[in-house]
Amino acid sequence: MRVPSRSPGRQPGPVVASTTVVRRLPSGGRRAVDVAPDLAAYRAAVAELLVEMGALADAPSAAARQVLLDQRLREPAIAAVLDATGQGLVGARETLLLEMARYQPNPRSSAQDLTALVRIYLLSRIDVLWWRDSPTFLTDEQVRTSTDLVDLEWLRRRGLLDFRYQEQPATMLGRGLRAARRRLRPDATPHTAGLLFRRARREMVAFLNDLGREFATTARPGTPPLWVTSLARSAEHQHRLRRLGYAAMMPSGHCLGWAADVELDWYRRFGARSTLAGLLLTRQEAGEVNVVDEGQAWHVCLAPAARRRFRQAYETEMGV
Repeated sequence: MRVPSRSPGRQPGPVVASTTVVRRLPSGGRRAVDVAPDLAAYRAAVAELLVEMGALADAPSAAARQVLLDQRLREPAIAAVLDATGQGLVGARETLLLEMARYQPNPRSSAQDLTALVRIYLLSRIDVLWWRDSPTFLTDEQVRTSTDLVDLEWLRRRGLLDFRYQEQPATMLGRGLRAARRRLRPDATPHTAGLLFRRARREMVAFLNDLGREFATTARPGTPPLWVTSLARSAEHQHRLRRLGYAAMMPSGHCLGWAADVELDWYRRFGARSTLAGLLLTRQEAGEVNVVDEGQAWHVCLAPAARRRFRQAYETEMGV
């Protein structure tokens, strides 16, 4: 039995509650109280920072960029989020500066310039804030054997997925066939390497199915189904991607199993990119996910507050 999609429109029910990790802050001589970082204020402050970063993107402005970051990262709206991650404010600042110092333009990277790099890093810290107590998949073998993940191919063959993906070719012959198909039909599928691991958390499967159904009912007729370009990864593979020049941040929601990358740019040719972007941003506003614009694909991380609902949805859909 399938769980009905929320499309068209929103189903009645309570708004998703705040999904941020709680910090304990002293209040003068009074007992410490629970304070949740304001993610809307954080995103707004990051947006303002990015505008100023754009004016300091040239190489001679390196010193000015560091001064700007030192000032902006200490603003309450940003500091509250970074300080609540495992690294803390100081660790996050040092990691970002190191990422910027090492940055080299690369056609493989979703960070096309320094401003994009800062955006991807800072917005992805929300993932780390939410799931800082979740264990990391350290090795490829852990991803392949974890009982917390399910095999997408098994589900696809049974018609239980409402989204598409493709695997990375495992052999030279497979890579050659993929290249030949792209030459013959260059726009038939998104230009992506595909999944190294066709495995995902049950909650992520249910979320992507729900998003896929909503997209199918709101996009123009003839628009292909939702396409997912990345799911769970190991830290081992994340470092492999970094060596190849990708903007693969550490820590990452992918290495915790709670993030996915959803193709966006390919849907321009079907007039559906803005539709899909709007659906993702609406879900972010509802507190269901964190969204990071990475250009061709958007990074999406499930919020802890939505975990139970999508686990129940998975079990209902799969008849568990």
